[in-house]
Amino acid sequence: MRLLSKLVALLKIYIADSLAYRASAFIWMLTDVVHCLVMPLVWLSAYGGRETIAGYTPGEMVTYYVMIAFTTNFIVSHLMWDLSMEIKEGVLSQWLLRPVPVVWMLFARNISWRALRMVLFVPVAILALWYYSRLTTLSPLYLGWEFWLSVLMGHLVSFWVAYALACLAFWLQETQSVFSLYYAPMLLLSGWVAPIALMPSWLQTIAIVFPFRYTTAVPVEIAIGKLQGEAMWLEIGLQAVWVLGGA
Repeated sequence: MRLLSKLVALLKIYIADSLAYRASAFIWMLTDVVHCLVMPLVWLSAYGGRETIAGYTPGEMVTYYVMIAFTTNFIVSHLMWDLSMEIKEGVLSQWLLRPVPVVWMLFARNISWRALRMVLFVPVAILALWYYSRLTTLSPLYLGWEFWLSVLMGHLVSFWVAYALACLAFWLQETQSVFSLYYAPMLLLSGWVAPIALMPSWLQTIAIVFPFRYTTAVPVEIAIGKLQGEAMWLEIGLQAVWVLGGA
């Protein structure tokens, strides 16, 4: 219970800190998701009268990208940049002397910033869905508790991967290039660039064995109805495996 009270206190501190930089958060949010808001226009042109591409109707494709943008704001963690710098500059040593585990501090700092970005994106998502609804029939969304569970699990997968990458700073003199390299497979295999179902079979197989799919692709596929029943719970179970492995 004492650890929980410390975590709550940390969350309050970092939520207040995040609210102090609302404009900065909004700018970074738009920078991260502008691709997802533009890509539906490209795909709508690519359909050329076809009803589906790889099982996705035009409406499902549009909804997919808007939901990718929405979930990315909460799920994808970038904590390795700040944490590696804190390791190099000795700032982390200060936290090692405090009566709270470092991981709780990092989790509170990360999730408060992520939650603010997700809230800021809500009006942008509504505007995007309204605009695209004039061009095509959007896919109905399922936002039940299974979806939110998958979103939370996806965030934890991304958190642990970023945490592990940051810890390379204990052994490597230069980590920035490693972090930059990390984004290439992450963006491709998480479904951010395009739905994984559109990729070659060999790339889909690779996506299954790497953690990136279990960040954003799984909750979005649940939201648009591509994952249901046993298949959905299998994917959530694999998310849980990655969370435990990361921890």
